Amino acid sequence: MKLPDAISTGNVFAGTLGGTLMSVLGNVLTADIVKTAILAAVGAIVSFCVSVVLRGLSELYRKSSR
Repeated sequence: MKLPDAISTGNVFAGTLGGTLMSVLGNVLTADIVKTAILAAVGAIVSFCVSVVLRGLSELYRKSSR
């Protein structure tokens, strides 16, 4: 069975992919992107601070157990 030319050349796939991307981009607000970036930065800072504190506590524990 031979596929129609539109399907075999990828036009349907490209049109579907393009339409999907445009609908997603239209629904993503700039405020959401900014909020996500801020939350990611806060999460990275908190993670770094916790790891520094835990490393210090670990070294303190090792020194006191000797």
